[in-house]
Amino acid sequence: MSSTDPFKTPTGDAALSPGQMRRSGLCIGCGACVAQADESIAAMRFDGYGQLKPVWSRHGEGHNPQQFGQICPFSPHSRNEDEIAAARFPSARHSDPLIGRFEAAYVGHVEEGTFRSDGSSGGLANWTAAELLKKNLVDGVAHVVPRSEDEDDRQPLFRYRISRTMEGVREGAKSRYHPVELSGVVDEMRRRPGRYAVVGIPCFVKAVHLLCLQDAVLRERIAFTLGLFCGHMKSARFVESFAWQMGERIGTVSGVDYRLKDARRPANWYMAHLRLKDGSTRSKDWWHLVDGDWGAGFFQNSACNFCDDVTAETADVSFGDAWVEPYTSDGRGTNVVVIRSPLIHDLIGRAAGEGRLELREVDSAFVVRTQAAGFRQRREGLAFRLSWPRAGIRPIKRVTPTFTGLTTRRMLIYWLRSSISAWSHRMFWLARVLHLPALYMGWASASLALYQGVTYSRGWVGKLMGRIGWREE
Repeated sequence: MSSTDPFKTPTGDAALSPGQMRRSGLCIGCGACVAQADESIAAMRFDGYGQLKPVWSRHGEGHNPQQFGQICPFSPHSRNEDEIAAARFPSARHSDPLIGRFEAAYVGHVEEGTFRSDGSSGGLANWTAAELLKKNLVDGVAHVVPRSEDEDDRQPLFRYRISRTMEGVREGAKSRYHPVELSGVVDEMRRRPGRYAVVGIPCFVKAVHLLCLQDAVLRERIAFTLGLFCGHMKSARFVESFAWQMGERIGTVSGVDYRLKDARRPANWYMAHLRLKDGSTRSKDWWHLVDGDWGAGFFQNSACNFCDDVTAETADVSFGDAWVEPYTSDGRGTNVVVIRSPLIHDLIGRAAGEGRLELREVDSAFVVRTQAAGFRQRREGLAFRLSWPRAGIRPIKRVTPTFTGLTTRRMLIYWLRSSISAWSHRMFWLARVLHLPALYMGWASASLALYQGVTYSRGWVGKLMGRIGWREE
């Protein structure tokens, strides 16, 4: 497959179905397959685990098997991130094996307005989307917004929408750890002429570019992609678990802020905040939640076990949190930014020169340090997971399957994460069916204690590991 010709069809048999990907645990729920299919026979629906999956009519899966194999972001037949980026950014100034091709990288935040205080981090992702609209570089921004107060409360808490005003774009601030899908906005971009920006996590941005390779209309209309660094995607049961642990039912919840910002606390001291339909609120620090340790993998989509892109390498610009000191301790939030589009580089550079942004240029090593745990999971951990026997479709990634060089303890950590992510769905489903929240919370508490004991040497498990003599990682 040529990395310089973005429109060349891959060779070999790429025939594949959404059902095969779903049964193989490789469906992320992005909606690309539904966006490709006839909307009268396909839709995205929540499954029993609170994850979005494609649903087809009784008349069969209305897709072209060859085309589907080329547009699904986890398909072994679709282009990988290196190939897409090589075609999109052939003249990039820098290239790094972990963060891909790029023009420049920065750490900093937005100085103007309330973008920084309104966002979960430094405000740069939302500012960039708004600036593209303000400068008439796009006519609309496809991004994730919360359910509005006048919408039916049976609708999901979050969804993709195309915003065409500054006020609408600013409603997309904040992190959303909730399933969403792209098929509706893709359909709108096809129907309504204009230039669009799409904001998304790495696999969603990749899906957009794979769709563009098959669709000349989308290729013409999608002008920019804005990527968000990603650890993994959660199911809708994550916020339902929040509600259980705050003494509420999900039916009483009208909205959620996954990361309520408090400038007086370090940025990584996450607080979950629920808004209830009666007007009251509930809040709890993540470290007091049984599933609040992100690295343990509670409610993780199974496809995330087979992702090797942390920084959205195919996007024109990508944004993450600067998880290194002194930025971690700054509760106001700080972004790390990887820029690949020369036009966006100029846009951001001009704004920084005008004092609207506070930025410091950094190298790729700095970016990698800010996401060190994610890169271990997505490269070293992925290589280990790929070495396991599995049924169904085998993903093809940019790492070689191996467990060579891993300590027993490190292999146990990766195994525990996969096990917790799989069993959290099952245990929550069972507790939900039996109306026994304590069943899930008891299991989750025990699983968390085991994981943190193995990973961080905490509690009695950590003491046991010390006696065994397993060295620290």
